[in-house]
Amino acid sequence: MRISFVIFLLFSCFFYPSTLVMAEEALSWHTCVKEAAKNHPDLISAEEGIKQSEATKKVTASALFPQVNSNLDVSTGRTDNGTVSAAGDNYTYGVTGSQLIFDGAKTINNVNAAKENIKAAKENFRFTSVDVRLRLRKAFVNLLKAQEGVHIAKDIYKIRSKNLALIMLRYRSGLEHKGALLTAEANLSKAKLEIAIANRDVIVSQRQLAKEMGEIGSTSLAVNGDFEVKESVAQKPDFEILAKNNPSFQQLAAQVNSADFGVKAAYANFAPTLSGSASANKNDSRWAPHDDQWNLGLSVSMPVFEGGLRIAQVEQAKAALNQLKANEKSTRDGLIFTLEQTWALLQDAIENVKVQKEILFATEERSKIAQAQYSIGFMTFDNWTIIEDNLVSAKNTYLSAQAAALLAEANWIQAKGETLEYD
Repeated sequence: MRISFVIFLLFSCFFYPSTLVMAEEALSWHTCVKEAAKNHPDLISAEEGIKQSEATKKVTASALFPQVNSNLDVSTGRTDNGTVSAAGDNYTYGVTGSQLIFDGAKTINNVNAAKENIKAAKENFRFTSVDVRLRLRKAFVNLLKAQEGVHIAKDIYKIRSKNLALIMLRYRSGLEHKGALLTAEANLSKAKLEIAIANRDVIVSQRQLAKEMGEIGSTSLAVNGDFEVKESVAQKPDFEILAKNNPSFQQLAAQVNSADFGVKAAYANFAPTLSGSASANKNDSRWAPHDDQWNLGLSVSMPVFEGGLRIAQVEQAKAALNQLKANEKSTRDGLIFTLEQTWALLQDAIENVKVQKEILFATEERSKIAQAQYSIGFMTFDNWTIIEDNLVSAKNTYLSAQAAALLAEANWIQAKGETLEYD
């Protein structure tokens, strides 16, 4: 039975059944970007926000144009003074119009504020695109790492299986103690568990990627890609320029400009409002009316006392402007710090990949030598199992370092304010 078990272990090293859900399609990064740009609900929402701002600007600007209305009035009435009763009908139709002539430039400032709000909405769309790109990239890298994690878990299972087979042979020959055999069996069980965990990680990562692509119903996915960092960060960039061009800063800058126009509009409330009006009607006691009626007029209104309403409106507008200016400075300073930090972290991650690759290569070579020494009795089990554990750890650490470098690259691109179109 022992010999049969050894044969089974050797066989399972190469034919371990996988529970990984097979993907329907393998997607490149560019394909994922295209799908997210087309389907992501956050981008659709931000685009509708632009349309709302544009419509608001048109609503505000409509006050600068003539306002023309048509009217039709039909009425009947009866008078009774006690002795004589009379009934009469009245028919009237016509048009009336009015035109704002002067309001202290309040409406013009409101229109200019609305224009700045459109710019802010467009920058919000860019900011949303930046955020979507980061989340999409993280989901892509996570799935890429999970897929590779399954392969590594299977490799580790093969290593543990071979080790168990070798230890069992030595144990049967009386060259190894039972503790070594039990340890090897436990290591194999752990390797089997790690395969199951890796498969579940793939399923979760597939769901995450589908969500960030805006296709939550499509979860059986795979990705094609490598772990190469493509961003060049050898030279330190100008963080102040990058911060100034970031959409989150540009959005606040537009909001500051809008608030500035809002202050001017609030001051315009103190100015008189001058408007002209005209109307032309036909009136008669029967249909169709024939009597002409028309009028022209000018009206002026001027606030006298409103309990301090307009003064409070000015103070409110000024406070909103000062608040946005403070937010603008805070955002700029925060962006510069984030750029400095993410740039440094990307440098660290790239260098760490190189180091972990060297460690993995050295550990693999050491494992080959140690296995040969152990098989002929030149190394104890305790020393050999430490080397094998280091090999398993080095494989996982190298994969984690590669994925961390890609995520650091994604964070750096996000800190620069790059949108989906960046790819």
